[in-house]
Amino acid sequence: MIALSLAEIAEVVGGQTHDIPDPSVQVTGSVVRDSREVGPGSLFVAFVGERVDGHDYAEAVVAAGAVAVLGSRPVGVPTIVVADVQKALGALARHVVQRLGATLVALTGSAGKTSTKDLIAQVLQSKAPTVFTPGSLNNEIGLPLTALSATEETKFLVLEMGARGIGHIRYLADLTPPRIGLVLNVGTAHIGEFGGREQIAQAKGELVESLPEDGAAILNADDPLVRAMASRTKAKVLLFGESGEADVRAENVRLTDSGQPSFMLHTPSGCSDVTMRLYGEHHVSNALAAAAVAHELGMSAAEIATALSEAGSLSRWRMEVTERPDGVTIVNDAYNANPESMRAALRALAAMGGASRAKGGRTWAVLGKMAELGDEALAEHDAVGRLAVRLNVSKLVAVGGREASWLQLGAYNEGSWGEESVHVSDAQAAVDLLRSELRPGDVVLVKASRSVGLESIAEALLAGGAQGEVDAR
Repeated sequence: MIALSLAEIAEVVGGQTHDIPDPSVQVTGSVVRDSREVGPGSLFVAFVGERVDGHDYAEAVVAAGAVAVLGSRPVGVPTIVVADVQKALGALARHVVQRLGATLVALTGSAGKTSTKDLIAQVLQSKAPTVFTPGSLNNEIGLPLTALSATEETKFLVLEMGARGIGHIRYLADLTPPRIGLVLNVGTAHIGEFGGREQIAQAKGELVESLPEDGAAILNADDPLVRAMASRTKAKVLLFGESGEADVRAENVRLTDSGQPSFMLHTPSGCSDVTMRLYGEHHVSNALAAAAVAHELGMSAAEIATALSEAGSLSRWRMEVTERPDGVTIVNDAYNANPESMRAALRALAAMGGASRAKGGRTWAVLGKMAELGDEALAEHDAVGRLAVRLNVSKLVAVGGREASWLQLGAYNEGSWGEESVHVSDAQAAVDLLRSELRPGDVVLVKASRSVGLESIAEALLAGGAQGEVDAR
């Protein structure tokens, strides 16, 4: 964080200082909520959770080098006491962002946020120092912590914004006002909480409503609900997508034999070829979104194409592709799942399977529950099971309870009989099955919502060979 005195922080957050001998002492290190991340000059933010109270770590964090604690009660060490720690953290983030000279880029969408954020960050890093959201810490706590990690040298600040209801993105955009706002898509993720796609669109569009007149709204030309958001912003609009009307678009899209997308990138400043290191055609749209942001910030088509072609995956368990010594390929995409990302992953698996089938290999889809779909859950799980059959996936392994049975039922009703699809009760049963069945050349996709914890299957298959058990979850 930029250096601030404890007195200035207390004033910004409306707090009272306790046990602080010298309020002019500055926070020169990071602002953290995890006591394990404390270092010299840190400010430790003490949240009270269901199982852990951060105030209990106050003495330990000061001993480890923290300058002070930001908390809701005095704890016997230097502390700035506030009525609401979350609001205080947000106020501090807004103050720091206003002090920075960085250009703030914010993005949201139902699917692909984290992968696109990682692409934007890598493209912009090739131009100037860039700070961006780690993983998917995109809520009212993770977002301000990311903003507070920026320094005087930071030129670009890229923030992912998530929402579980109307008003959430408006709140985040007020904490960290963006100049560039990107909306990727409106899908069915969290539809059970929102109540419908129109409500999701209403929430996502709060981002473009927050933009200033000299800002830029970057919208997906291929998604009608996103494109319609152009009427909700006073900023200029830049469209991306495969539509011929898009300002930044892709032509001649194809997948390599290994399933990596290649295309001709068109921007208002020129054209250039891109071949990505990531897997799956869905990354084309993500890449175009990143290209539109980079174009708005002055990068040439050639510079953007080079950066996109060199970019990799920065976040765990998102289409992580690893080939075992025995020739079996494991695709760990188990960080999260919704109908859109599930379909994209299955299509990527089908593309990767082209080369493997030529060598006698098979494709395996190891799938679990997609959470928070509400009344749409049965239909969406059934549709994913059917799609696996239509894409000619060799084997479907549905893992878990009711939702997994719906996946298998969809496959069965689409014409998958015999041993082509199977329903197993848990991750250990899936690992036992796969260890007995896999052979060189096979490609295994593992995907489900985060709460299911199917990454343990991928990790067991990579680490355990033919032995060992899945870690308990």
